Amino acid sequence: NMEVVEHVSNVDIFMQNCSKLIKNKGMMFVATLNKNLKSYVFGIIGAEYILRWLPMGTHDWDKFLTPDDLENIMIDNNFLSDETVGMKFNILSNSWSVSEDTSVNYISTFLKN
Repeated sequence: NMEVVEHVSNVDIFMQNCSKLIKNKGMMFVATLNKNLKSYVFGIIGAEYILRWLPMGTHDWDKFLTPDDLENIMIDNNFLSDETVGMKFNILSNSWSVSEDTSVNYISTFLKN
């Protein structure tokens, strides 16, 4: 689920359905945006309104999830947290890289329990 959960109306129901599709000991990757002021500035104002990488209104900050909130939802749906890493975009090189900074974009790995 790469860049999906911040667009669904009910993450709990979405993850319940995802859980049904994954076998025990299976793996799910979830990439999304953190929920804080920095993610609002970079993910919405920067990406949508300043750089125009995305159409205005693509993201709803109320649907963003902190890594802890995502982990709790996943635990409730029979997953164990494996790893969470940040993703950083370098505007000068036009490239993404893995980072310890999860304050804007992050990817979490979960194992089906």
